[in-house]
Amino acid sequence: MHRALAEVTDARLDPDRRAWHRAQGAPGPDEEIAVELERSASRAQARGGLGAAAAFLRQAAMLTLDPARRADWALAAARLKVQAGAFDMARDLLDMAESGPLSDLQQAHADQVRAQLAYVTNRGSDAPQLLLMAARRLTPADISLSRATYLDALSAAIFAGRLASPGSSVLEIARAAADAPPPPVRLPVQPPRAPDLLLDGLAAEYNDGCAAAVPTLRAALGDFGCGMPPDEERHWLWLASITAMRIWDDDRLDALSARHVQLARETGALSELPLALVTRAYMLLFTGDLTAAATLAEEAQVVKDATGSGLAPYAALALAAFRGDRAGVAALVQTTKDDVTRRGEGVGITFAEWVSAVLGNGLGRYQDALAAARRACAYDADLGSMIWPVVELIEAAARCGVPDSVTGAYARLAEMTSASDSDWALGIQARSLALLSDGAAAEQQYRESITRLSRTRLRVDLARAHLLYGEWLRRERRRGDAREQLRTALGMLETMGVTAFAERARRELRATGETAHKRTGTGRHEELTAQEAQIARLARDGLSNPEIGSRLFISARTVQYHLGKVFTKLDITSRSQLDQALPTDPAPV
Repeated sequence: MHRALAEVTDARLDPDRRAWHRAQGAPGPDEEIAVELERSASRAQARGGLGAAAAFLRQAAMLTLDPARRADWALAAARLKVQAGAFDMARDLLDMAESGPLSDLQQAHADQVRAQLAYVTNRGSDAPQLLLMAARRLTPADISLSRATYLDALSAAIFAGRLASPGSSVLEIARAAADAPPPPVRLPVQPPRAPDLLLDGLAAEYNDGCAAAVPTLRAALGDFGCGMPPDEERHWLWLASITAMRIWDDDRLDALSARHVQLARETGALSELPLALVTRAYMLLFTGDLTAAATLAEEAQVVKDATGSGLAPYAALALAAFRGDRAGVAALVQTTKDDVTRRGEGVGITFAEWVSAVLGNGLGRYQDALAAARRACAYDADLGSMIWPVVELIEAAARCGVPDSVTGAYARLAEMTSASDSDWALGIQARSLALLSDGAAAEQQYRESITRLSRTRLRVDLARAHLLYGEWLRRERRRGDAREQLRTALGMLETMGVTAFAERARRELRATGETAHKRTGTGRHEELTAQEAQIARLARDGLSNPEIGSRLFISARTVQYHLGKVFTKLDITSRSQLDQALPTDPAPV
C-alpha cells in the first residue's frame, strides 16, 4: 500500500510525503531512500519542524547499512528529539547510534547530546560536568561546537549553583571557558558572532568582573539574531535573556524574551518552551502585568507535565510573592527546596529564599525577610543570581535597623549596577542607597530612583520606590508630602495586584491620617477554576480553540466544553464579551 501511494505521489510537488511512503514500503535497507529521507529532514528542519525532521532522520538511520551514516543520522535525530521534548525517543536514538563503533568525533557528539539531555530533563548538578567533558572532547575536531558546548555548560552551572558537583561550579566552568580556543576564522573576515561574544562576555564576568564584561555582553545582545539560523537563535535566547537581566537592560529583556516564546512555540521546541515562558513571565511581572504572567506560568507547568522535564516553578513562586499569598509561598518554597535539592538545581534554592524575602518585605515582616535574604545571598559565587536577593536584603536590613550590616552587599550591588549604567540599574542602586542614607542625601537618592525608574517599563520597582520615599517622608514628619507618594504607590500596586505591598502602602497612608479604602471588584472571575480561567484568558487574547488546545495539550472539543462553562459562570454569550467580563490587564507603560 505504501509503495502504491509513493508511486502516485508527485516527487516534485510533495517530495517529503513520497519519501516517507517509499521508506514505509521498503522491504529492507535502501541507501537511495535513506538519502532521500535525509533531504526531507533538511527541508523539515528549515521549516522549523523539529519532530518531522527527527522522524525522517530516524527512518533514514534504519534503512542504511553504512555504520557511519547510521550513527550520524541517529545522533542528529536524537539532538532534534531533545529539542522537541521527546526525551525517551532521544535516549533510544542515542542507543541506536552507540550500538556500533563510533569515530572519536561521533563519540564526542554522542557525549554532547547525552549531556544536553541531562541538562534539559534534570537541570541538576550532573549536567555541568558532562557538558564540560563534552566541550573538551569536541575541541580538537569541531571548535565551533566545542565553544557552543562550553556555553551550554555555563548555562547548566548557573542552574546548579550552590549544589554543583566538585570541579563543575560556575566559577570553574567560567575558567575553563576562558581557556577555550577562539572561534575559527571565517573568510572573508567577519565580526564575531553573537554566541561567541556571549561566551567571551560571560567568562569575563566571572573571571574579571562586571565592568570588564558589560561591553562584550552588550555587543552580543545588540547583534543577537542577526544572520543566525532560527534553531541556533532559539537555543541561545534563554541565556541571552538572562544576560539582559544581568546587565539591567529591560529593553533587550523585553524583546529577547518575547522572541524566545515565539520561536519555541513556532518550532515545537518543548524542551525550551518552559524556560522561555518563565523568562517572559518575569518580564511581565516586573512590568506589573500579573494576569499575563499567570497565564504563562500555568502554560509552563502544562508543558513540564507533558514532557517530564525538571524545572523549579520559578514563575509561580514569584507570582505568589507579588500577590502576597503567604500560604502559597510557604507551600511552593518547601516543595521547591525539596525538589531542587534532590535534583541538584541549586539556583532554585536562591529563588525560593528570594521570594520569601519579597513576601516578608511586602507584609512588613522584616526580620523574616532579612533571614530569607541572607540565606539567598549565602552562595555568592554567582553575582548575577544575587541581583534581586541583595535588593531585598538591603531593604529588610534598613527596616530592621541594621543598615551597617549590609554595606558589603550594597558594594556588590553597586558593582553590578554601575557597570551597567542603565536607568533600571541606577534606579535600583539609588533606591538601595537611600535606605542606607539620612537627611538630604537620602531624599536626593529617593528622587533619583523615581526619576530613573519612571523611564523604564518596571512599574513594580517604581511603585516600591514611591512607597519607600513616602515611608521616609512620614518618618521625617512631612505628612503632606508623604501622602502624595503613598497615594501614588497604593494606586499603582492595587492596579497591578501586588497585594502585600499595596497593604503596606495602605497602612502607611493611614498612619499619615488619611483613610485608604480597599478596592473591590465584581469578583465574578473568582468562580472560575484555574483551567477555566486560563482558557478564558487565551480565548480573550484571540486564540482559536485548536490553538488553545495545542497550547494546553487538550482537544479543541475539551476547550469548547470549558468555554461553555466559562460563559455560564460569567453570564456572557460570546468570546467577544470576555474582554469586559475578565479582569482588565494593567495598561502597558
